This record gives sequence, structure tokens and C-alpha cells, in this order.
Amino acid sequence: MSDLIPCLALLGALAIIFGFLAFLRYMNYKETIALAEKGLTRPEQKTRGGFLRWGILITGLGLALSLGLYPIGFSAGDIYPLHLGPWMLGGFVPLFLGLGLILLHFLIQKD
Repeated sequence: MSDLIPCLALLGALAIIFGFLAFLRYMNYKETIALAEKGLTRPEQKTRGGFLRWGILITGLGLALSLGLYPIGFSAGDIYPLHLGPWMLGGFVPLFLGLGLILLHFLIQKD
């Protein structure tokens, strides 16, 4: 019973987040339909640096998680080399995903 409350809280939080994203998508759709009925089109948004912006954000998050999770290795003893265990995946996955996005930005950048 004590494990049920955190699971329901997590599911509730995810439902709120995905519900909000679905609502934003629906409102964007309705706006596009309203513009089409008036014979207008949505102006193209030229946002440069999307990969770079997201890459920096996700890399920062991954670095913060990695630094926060690293001290857990000292309580595990000398079982893992350099005190890096499986818990570090929580920080390394977003860290390297962000680095990949930054690399992708520079590889596809047009002059």
C-alpha cells in the first residue's frame, strides 16, 4: 500500500504533463484550421539553432545529474571502477544525448 501512493503520484504527474501537451497540440490544430478557413497560411518560423539550444539544455541537465549521482558510488565501496555504477546512466544518457544534438547542429549547419 505504501508503494501505491508514489506510483499514482508519478502517473498523475505524467498524465498532467502529457494532457497539457495534447491540449497545446489541439489548440495549434484549431488555429491552423481557423487560418485555413480565412484563406491564410501560417507564416514560417525560421528558428535557427534549435538543435544547439536543446543540446545545451539537455547537456546541462545530464551534467548536473551526473555530478549529483556520482557520490552514490562511494557508498557502494570498491565494487565499481572509478565509482561509476549503473546509477550513473541517469546522468550519462541525457549528457551524451545533448552532446549528440550539439554535434548534429555543427554537422548540418549551413553557411
